[in-house]
Amino acid sequence: MDQFEVEYIPTWEPDEVTLALLQERGGKVLYSAMSREKHLYILQDIKRLAIHLGYRIAWPVDQQPWWELPNLAYLAARRQGKGREMFWRLYRTRWEEGGDICSPEVIRRLGDELGLDAEALLRAPENPELRREGAEALLRCYRDGVFGVPFFIIGHEKFWGVDRISLFVAALHNQASPRE
Repeated sequence: MDQFEVEYIPTWEPDEVTLALLQERGGKVLYSAMSREKHLYILQDIKRLAIHLGYRIAWPVDQQPWWELPNLAYLAARRQGKGREMFWRLYRTRWEEGGDICSPEVIRRLGDELGLDAEALLRAPENPELRREGAEALLRCYRDGVFGVPFFIIGHEKFWGVDRISLFVAALHNQASPRE
């Protein structure tokens, strides 16, 4: 199978500190809240699609999520050379195990499992460099028109949603194939 380089760029609903950094750079968050009816439909549809595509899913129950912790911890893990591994552990914990990735205990456990400096992951939101790096990631998402997850971009072509993953992969293969 061909190998492709995929860049992981986090996006989330930022807290006031990161939002201010994003706005200073001329960006904003494109995600917007939806009606209760649309939200319930999307939950049902995602479950249906996940089952159809053979993905395991467990709905996380977010009480008061603080998205800076997992997203900035991901950036800290990337600096330690294990960003991709941290991304996938966060993903599986949240979407396959229904875990609270905004919990310091969960971040510590994941860091320990991956052989990372778990304390550095937990302190990531206090790190001004990581806050700026997070704001820059959000700015890229704003400029690229990212409004939800999962979201994939190849050149100017965009793919949103779990049901578009196969189309994204096909586009990757098409891009890598020699043109005649």
